[in-house]
Amino acid sequence: MISKKMVSLVQNSSVIRAMFEEGKELANIYGEENVFDFSIGNPSVEPPIEVKEAIIDIITKDSPNLVHGYMNNSGYEDVREVVAKHINNTHGTTFVGENIVMTVGAAGGLNVIFKALLNKDDEVIVFAPYFGEYRSYVSNYDGVLVEISPNTVDFQPNLDELKKKITAKTKAVIVNTPNNPTGVVYSEETIRNLASILEEKQKEFGTSIYLISDEPYRELVYDGVEVPYLTKYYKNTVVGYSYSKSLSLPGERIGYLVLPSQMDDFGNVSAAVNVANRILGYVNAPSLMQRVVARCIDAKVDVEIYNRNREVLYNNLTAFGYRCIKPQGAFYLFIEALGGDDFAFANAAKKHNILIVPGTSFGCPGYCRIAYCVDYRKVTGALAGFEKLAKEYQ
Repeated sequence: MISKKMVSLVQNSSVIRAMFEEGKELANIYGEENVFDFSIGNPSVEPPIEVKEAIIDIITKDSPNLVHGYMNNSGYEDVREVVAKHINNTHGTTFVGENIVMTVGAAGGLNVIFKALLNKDDEVIVFAPYFGEYRSYVSNYDGVLVEISPNTVDFQPNLDELKKKITAKTKAVIVNTPNNPTGVVYSEETIRNLASILEEKQKEFGTSIYLISDEPYRELVYDGVEVPYLTKYYKNTVVGYSYSKSLSLPGERIGYLVLPSQMDDFGNVSAAVNVANRILGYVNAPSLMQRVVARCIDAKVDVEIYNRNREVLYNNLTAFGYRCIKPQGAFYLFIEALGGDDFAFANAAKKHNILIVPGTSFGCPGYCRIAYCVDYRKVTGALAGFEKLAKEYQ
């Protein structure tokens, strides 16, 4: 009795979530300490203490009707002003509150902007490897996902292919940097060249092409790497942000969209986003968490905990014979699947109670993703299994 579209979505449900559930089943059989689940990007680092203090203070002192009540669909005006000021101080921008829309995480924000922008059969371009849920987000609004094949040399976007695949029906291009699943940060040169191509194609087709920057991992970077802020390079940029990783709050579903005033048709896009936020059923972002993130706007998780996992995994796995790009950000390693078949390799890893995700889920067959946002003991405990697995392919 369910819709035909949902039949397909159910059949192709997230491999990542399926692996996560399988990990829980294995833990019940072998004991949690003996299962090494690297399947899902669920932060192991605790939220900063400021988050707990803010929640207690808000619940204790603020008016309950304010804390738990409705507000403008875009979110509390004072919270949006705080967010805008923080972005300006960090990135040298000039946003105000009306440029910010508080959303139910980055996923909610992406669905809102797609609802606002897409007509049936409009095209949305993604660079493989990419977060697989983009397929569903675009399909939700009858858009067409167009994949750009992966550049497996350094995993910067394949801009030559982008030029060829932009058409008059291209409504948006998604970038995700630091990237899930590679951990690669797109360079400033890449962003400048990307912006130049989009400007050229807008003139060629007489259309507006929106660059949607999905940024849940912006603060998770290593070795002094800087992540370019895309609104400074291309005016038709929409930024989708989430506090899921930067404050370790994935279950609280809080984030925002940035809509620059300079973007094409700002007034109508902004109005459409506000209505989309309501009619998609979000109504508004969680009220308590809006007030919390405003109080914790300068708080940070301890990225060094992830960095220690990164160094141990990368150094040991490459010593065992695995090949991968060293991640510059996020908390993922994207390794070449030994034997070339990513599903077969992921299944072989399960024999050592190691759960990793096939790269096909990210539009990049022949690779597997390891999410190292786990307890350090899980990282060190899995090394023997990774070594045995490598030897099986030698």
